[in-house]
Amino acid sequence: MTKAFPSIARRLKNIGIKLLKMGTFLINRFIESWKRYFLGDTVDVRPSPSFDNARPSLAGPVITLGGGGPDVDDAIQWMINQVRGGSNSGTRVNVVVLRTNGNHDYNRLIYAMKGVNFVETLLIRNREEANKAEIYEKVRNADVIFFAGGDQCQYIRNWKDTKLEAAVKSVYLKGGGIGGTSAGAMIQSDCVYDACASSEKGIETRDALDDPYRDITFTYNFFNWSNLKGTIVDTHFDRRQRMGRIMAFIARQIKDGVANSVLGIAVSESTSVLVDKNGLVKVMGRGDAYFVLGNHIPEVCEPRKPLTFSNYKIWKVRNGDTFNLRNRPTSGYYLRSVKRGRIDSNPY
Repeated sequence: MTKAFPSIARRLKNIGIKLLKMGTFLINRFIESWKRYFLGDTVDVRPSPSFDNARPSLAGPVITLGGGGPDVDDAIQWMINQVRGGSNSGTRVNVVVLRTNGNHDYNRLIYAMKGVNFVETLLIRNREEANKAEIYEKVRNADVIFFAGGDQCQYIRNWKDTKLEAAVKSVYLKGGGIGGTSAGAMIQSDCVYDACASSEKGIETRDALDDPYRDITFTYNFFNWSNLKGTIVDTHFDRRQRMGRIMAFIARQIKDGVANSVLGIAVSESTSVLVDKNGLVKVMGRGDAYFVLGNHIPEVCEPRKPLTFSNYKIWKVRNGDTFNLRNRPTSGYYLRSVKRGRIDSNPY
């Protein structure tokens, strides 16, 4: 009998190890599922959300469009303050960051801002997740939404026509704030260059001017913000020299009969375009924003042919300056034309 004890002990030990491994596996699976929706720290960035009927009315809607690169923190704070009703308001808001991949970097940054009660990052990777009831409720109960940078094609494929989209729209309609940077800004325009047909390299100015149709596709009826009607947003603008690209995008909308005129909103890196509830824009950051208007039929805009389009009107708006989207200025612009795929002079 004494010889059997070591064998029994070994068996019990092996069983215990297997149970421990199984438990660890189940715990890890639970954590990974939990992290998919609740990235971030649980104590110092997510106090009691206060999602109850006592939530105050919001003072928006407002929009921020970031050009990519380092964020303009003051632009995010501006959006929060606008929704609260002013920088001295006692109202505290709940913020939700949305993305399809990445991490929770925004949580601590935003939680440290004035007037923030709660911030959470939701990683929504597919349409199944975008249609979950608990995700819908979390987003609907937010006061401010911020779209991180990423891939606008993934945002559209995974989020368009889902409960998540409806929840974001409800935040705008109740006077909340909607912000985003890079792809997270581009998806907010009336017409979205979705990048779904291009390679990882993407479409840049030379390609777009040489053939405005090759691998260039658009998405419509995503968010439809009232102050962004008739617009198309582009980002990383100065650094990637994208003026010709947005010119081609504008020409396509007119040629394809989508609109008679289109306003491009082009935002440089480390720069944000702030849109208040009345459609008044303020530019904030280290770079410039460009408002590019096409308002007539292009002379040549066809597949496999270089673009020709005369007299785009361009307003260059610097840090601290303004532009009115509802009552566009009738002066202060300069003209540039594209002839056989080439811009006639420096458009910047």
